Amino acid sequence: MARILVAEDDDNVRLFVVLALRHAGHEVVEASDGGLAAEILMEEQGNFELLLSDVKMPVMDGIALALEVGANYPQLPILLMTGFADQRERAHGLDQLVYDVISKPFAMADLLEKVSDALIGKPVEILSLSRQMINKAG
Repeated sequence: MARILVAEDDDNVRLFVVLALRHAGHEVVEASDGGLAAEILMEEQGNFELLLSDVKMPVMDGIALALEVGANYPQLPILLMTGFADQRERAHGLDQLVYDVISKPFAMADLLEKVSDALIGKPVEILSLSRQMINKAG
């Protein structure tokens, strides 16, 4: 499975995400804010298959972290999480850097599906179109 760095300042959300990813067989390294995540990335020389980060965090938010990762580790896929609509819009300005944005709250199955999609590089447009077709058919 994949080696994933999780950056999330909310202890409960971070615990939920880390446990879900570990249960799915992933190796997970966790950081309580973007600044610590940036330090870990530097120490590990970007040796991760995915960065899963909250958008709104102290020290360094997920947008700044994504910009730093994009500059230093452009091969590293980034998946962002947010519970704030305005933050989601800010993240969509980074379409070239960020695979997708997951809206909080989310179910474990949705998280694991999105992580899996990001890891294999499944095009987001196809996912959105498929969901629209399923919703119309259902």
